[in-house]
Amino acid sequence: MSTVSSTTLNADSSWALYDEQPLDGAFELEIPDGTGGFSKAVVTKVSRPWLFGYRPIANANKRAVLILGGGGYVSLMVGREGISVARWLASLGFHAFVLVHRFPNAETGPRAPLDDARRALDLIYEKGFGTHGLGVCGLSSGGHLASALLAAYPAAWDPAPSTLPKVEFAIIGYGPISTNAAGRTIVPGKAPLEPPEKQALYDMVQPDVQIRSPAPHTFIVYSGDDPAVPVVNAYRLAEGISKAGGPVELHVFSSAPHGFALDTEGLPVARWPELCEAWLRQYGILR
Repeated sequence: MSTVSSTTLNADSSWALYDEQPLDGAFELEIPDGTGGFSKAVVTKVSRPWLFGYRPIANANKRAVLILGGGGYVSLMVGREGISVARWLASLGFHAFVLVHRFPNAETGPRAPLDDARRALDLIYEKGFGTHGLGVCGLSSGGHLASALLAAYPAAWDPAPSTLPKVEFAIIGYGPISTNAAGRTIVPGKAPLEPPEKQALYDMVQPDVQIRSPAPHTFIVYSGDDPAVPVVNAYRLAEGISKAGGPVELHVFSSAPHGFALDTEGLPVARWPELCEAWLRQYGILR
């Protein structure tokens, strides 16, 4: 395992979210030895959040997608659930953007990931991307964060950031939407998560019951036997989107590991990107 202090992640463009400081030192990245490139890179610490852009490979459709990887809000799977997803979406014609956001802890507070994600959407729009529509794509804890972008900002977190650009569509995979929240877990006697700021984020932001109306078109994919994120999260989110007037496409595969991303071969779940592409075409998001 090798550790580096920031890198452009082979992106076509990149921006700091809140300042004009250079990239160096913004975050720490671990790259497993022998993996080659950033395919399995993991961000372990973030000092300054950063946004990385990947241009469409062909047939640009003038839509943009913000990609939010998982890692349980204590790390960030920027390779498998970030860059790989960006390359896939870029191959479909999207401008794809991978966010390296801060983690909720004693230094940043519970709202840091959500504030960073909201700022990233603003920045994408300010830079002139997504002129025909913006989308979000989140996996694992990134699925919780992406869903939070569809929900009302907590009134207790004052002052709230500016109004977001409209999100036209969402792709959510195996995210802990609300089963980590106090009073909504399905595991009897489940202990609070560490650090406390992470638990506070889950307690305050429960997207399935906070979705703004009208909700966007949403594609949801989960595993029925996920050992880390109970599948009830999928049903809660689908119900919340539907109640807020959003069309939902829900796929629950009977058996797949948590974090199946795009590279879990040999199982039916490996076909989910094809199903998602068909859904994007059905609703005219892709043509």
